Amino acid sequence: MDTNAAPCHNPPSSKAGADTESTPGIESLKARIAALIATISAEAAQQMAPWTLWGIREDFRPSAENLAAYLAFRHHDLRDLQRSLMALGLSSLGRLESRVMPTLTAVHAALAAMQGAAIQGAASAAKADPGAFFAGEDRLQRRALALLGTAENERQAALLITCPSEAADDPAFLESLALRGVEALRINCAHDDAEKWERMIAHARAAEQRCGHRFRIFMDLAGPKNRIGAVRPNREIRRIFPGERIAMVAPGQIERPVPPDVAFVFECMLPEAIAQARPGQRLLIDDGKIAASVDFVDDGVLIASVTRTKEKGGKLKPEKGINLPDTELHLPALTAKDRQDLAFIAEHADGLSFSFVQTPDDVQLLQDALAALPVRREHPLALILKIETALAVQNLPGIVVRAGARNPVAIMIARGDLAIEIGFARLAEMQEEILWIAEAAQVPVIWATQVLEQLVKEGLPHRGELTDAAMAARAECVMLNKGPHLLEAIDALDPLLKRMADHIHKKTPQLRRLASW
Repeated sequence: MDTNAAPCHNPPSSKAGADTESTPGIESLKARIAALIATISAEAAQQMAPWTLWGIREDFRPSAENLAAYLAFRHHDLRDLQRSLMALGLSSLGRLESRVMPTLTAVHAALAAMQGAAIQGAASAAKADPGAFFAGEDRLQRRALALLGTAENERQAALLITCPSEAADDPAFLESLALRGVEALRINCAHDDAEKWERMIAHARAAEQRCGHRFRIFMDLAGPKNRIGAVRPNREIRRIFPGERIAMVAPGQIERPVPPDVAFVFECMLPEAIAQARPGQRLLIDDGKIAASVDFVDDGVLIASVTRTKEKGGKLKPEKGINLPDTELHLPALTAKDRQDLAFIAEHADGLSFSFVQTPDDVQLLQDALAALPVRREHPLALILKIETALAVQNLPGIVVRAGARNPVAIMIARGDLAIEIGFARLAEMQEEILWIAEAAQVPVIWATQVLEQLVKEGLPHRGELTDAAMAARAECVMLNKGPHLLEAIDALDPLLKRMADHIHKKTPQLRRLASW
């Protein structure tokens, strides 16, 4: 979608009140809706054509068709139409994500009824069958239930909790999660090993037996995460400041000579990134704490000038992340480690989180790798698509349909890496648009990264992150990362999500009775 589009509303008229002449006539509106239905049908068919080559399973085909219709619908600027419909007390078309054509058909039928005309055909069927109108919403709810299990009590959003390494040797931790009604556990394959993962899962299954509560187990592929390897100061300094230069080299090249004005040399654990970077592109280190601009790339060495650090300077440390947000990196979607871990995941997990997926071809590569495994499952493994790069955002509709063609699917808004890749200012906008695309595809969303992070780490939340957590209630699942105060964060998040469930469902306000006035 166009992330630079204008806001989806027009400013109110400067006139004291809108007179009847400012609203188009019913016949004109009905004709416009009819034309819009025809246009969107044609454009959606064009969008669907290449997707059908993927052999979409029957259960997912209506969702792919609705997503195609939504993309076609959002290619039009309809703000003036919205206001005209609102003035007649009709749908503003602002909440049709899961039911594009049923909504347009129902509006057309309502306009015909206002004229006293007979309602025929599809319009009549839509008016007579609310179940058909809300079919997309029902599909989404069924898929969330199958993927995540039943949410506890009034809390509609499920909880996904990241298991720390200590969970392998702490059965009480998993029991405490079961007692709190946590629906799903996340095991990150970038950490620990198969022996520890197996112990975590064994403790989870034992906790299930003791507490009568079922966990879903999701495992993250490590993916081609770009990190710093060894670091070598080229001069007698400990911190880096704006204006200084740094050199990025391939693993094993830390001692190679660099220009004398370079302050630090550090290894890039994905050497392909060095070759694909170009002058003028950004280099971000440690979640953007250090920002630099690429000066040149020559013979396997990337030289960059630092443009931003903290006031006291920045430190280059092993294992910190490296991002090249302006570089379209072409990397294998599955690393050798990922392929090694797939057999364990397919045997033990309910779902697989696909890190750094960027294209539909990446999804097919994973699906083919899973199909080649000797492990035979009763049900296909659920695929959780971690949206972490600008290219993944650009390709999101195709990625979702390619995954849903064969597997149960969900989208994880991985807001940490995504913010670094597309910029913090765009993240707030983009997470909204990803929610819309997911609802149009009728697939669950996991709201992830830095939810209640200060509370988890320090035991005391700040006001902003409580507001952020409240907004997460529009997703089907909220993820918390590990930290010393994790249980306190769960205890704070659970009632917050329960209260928010009374107020909003996706984009739709829930008009329960106000208790404060």
